[in-house]
Amino acid sequence: MTNTRVDSRLFEPTSLGALALPNRLVMAPLTRNRAGADGVPQPIMATYYAQRASAGLIVAEAATPNAVGQTYPNIPAIYNEAHVAGWRRVTDAVRAEGGRMFLQLQHGGRVGHPDNSGLTPVAPSPVPLPETIHTPSGLQDAVVPREMSLDDIRSTVADFAAAARNAMEAGFAGVEVHAANGHLLHQFMARGTNHRTDAYGGSVAGRIRFAVEVVKAVAEAIGPERVGLRISPGVTVNGIDEGDTGSIYPALVEALADTGLAYLHVVFADPEQPLFQAIRKAWPGTLMANPVLGWGGPLPADGGREAGERLLAAGADLISLGRAFLANPDLVERLRVGAPLNPVGDKGLMYVGGEAGYTDYPVLAAA
Repeated sequence: MTNTRVDSRLFEPTSLGALALPNRLVMAPLTRNRAGADGVPQPIMATYYAQRASAGLIVAEAATPNAVGQTYPNIPAIYNEAHVAGWRRVTDAVRAEGGRMFLQLQHGGRVGHPDNSGLTPVAPSPVPLPETIHTPSGLQDAVVPREMSLDDIRSTVADFAAAARNAMEAGFAGVEVHAANGHLLHQFMARGTNHRTDAYGGSVAGRIRFAVEVVKAVAEAIGPERVGLRISPGVTVNGIDEGDTGSIYPALVEALADTGLAYLHVVFADPEQPLFQAIRKAWPGTLMANPVLGWGGPLPADGGREAGERLLAAGADLISLGRAFLANPDLVERLRVGAPLNPVGDKGLMYVGGEAGYTDYPVLAAA
């Protein structure tokens, strides 16, 4: 039996700058490893995203802005013409179904391996990932990354800006800069991975400097109204130890508050957490929030609807959901009418390529 109650702000039309959204539900970026070995998006990715076009906004999975930023095998990229052409097929398919897309830009930093990119990973300091990493030949120990020089920093900032321009050429409505989950920008912000003594280390102001420069360069390249920023305060994934979470994020928000960005995206947001409340109070624009639904555990039966509504009540404007969209192409309608959700498939199918566990989830009419 379904619950046809629809009086929820989740399903209200809203706007993101000049972009009209039919609802407040966002498909969060979800790495699925379905690109070619060269980072070119494959046709199956167009099918996958078009199936989910009813989301108010899709933030497409992390795409690397340069070769050394590649994390794992078969991750999409956005730094050459072939990447642009591949992504254009995806955005064309989503638009044909009435959808809207941003592209997440992600540099892995130390989360990478020479067998994946052909290059030694780079990072703020030569502190290796304290975990094994997936490569074409299986799990391997992480390597010690090369500490980025000032020239490396400048060129990486430029690569992010160029990637943003490529994303616009590929038909995206905007981009999300990934400064979360232990990747390069997050590595610069965290004490455990940033041991620098120059202008990009030491104090909080120094450690947030790289992220601020990247965001401002991307905003200058394509317009701030087309740029979002993703952060994950206190999250320790990929061996991150921030050290002073309560100082980093207020400083980052203050540094970017007047830039006119499209949105700030807070991962694993808890409406009762004082830091979330402080970020909401300090951020003058649209706040996208990703609710805490249990890392790797089973999804709640409602897919995150109740958690999303609590975040809206606490001041969020948009709600991003990940695994619920992964298993339910028609998630918006299922949540709207209270229909049962498809369970997330075997974890072994998440990153192996092919249709299984990717494009074969049924919609309501076929369920």
